[in-house]
Amino acid sequence: MLRHHLPEDLWRSSSYSADNGGQCVEIQTVDAGDIAVGDSKDRARGAFVFAPTAWTSFVNHLKRDAD
Repeated sequence: MLRHHLPEDLWRSSSYSADNGGQCVEIQTVDAGDIAVGDSKDRARGAFVFAPTAWTSFVNHLKRDAD
């Protein structure tokens, strides 16, 4: 699902994001605990929204690959 017009002040970047002028992926929690994922340099495009279980699975997969 794609969402638009999410609150600007709720976006957060990963602690692993470099200080590169705001060019990163950001997330925020939306209704029912879903996770919105958006592009910090083009928020007008909207954000993809994932169920918490799908997001957790994705993040865990990334962590395993990083090891």
